Amino acid sequence: MTRYLGLDLGSVTCGVSFSDTGFIARTIETIRFKPDDYNMALDKVLDIVDREKPDVIVLGLPLLLNDDVGPRAQICLEFGEVLEQESGIPVKMQDERFTTAVAESILLEADVSRKKRKKKIDQLAAVQILQTWLDRNVK
Repeated sequence: MTRYLGLDLGSVTCGVSFSDTGFIARTIETIRFKPDDYNMALDKVLDIVDREKPDVIVLGLPLLLNDDVGPRAQICLEFGEVLEQESGIPVKMQDERFTTAVAESILLEADVSRKKRKKKIDQLAAVQILQTWLDRNVK
């Protein structure tokens, strides 16, 4: 069975999700790193790749509302290229617009405290990214 890893890369955190069924994505953890230290983020992601052994990695792509590739999306594209080279695992990009807002809404609806929301939001956004990709690409 194909295993999938989902990533929501930010400037100081990276939410991580996983699916070993191809149907349901679940949270794993939030990686924290120094501001814009993507080498550190890459090392931590590669540790998770070694542990979880995914067949496919899905990375969120924060396009601008007009579909243009802005500075954040460019960082994600470059991170994805390096991750694919270093891991040998295909990295698929998934439009991640509004995933953090959806994650925030879910956590608010579940009445999760502000402190706990801050800890879980990136993981839940990674779940949204991976789940969207799975729903569109896995049959």
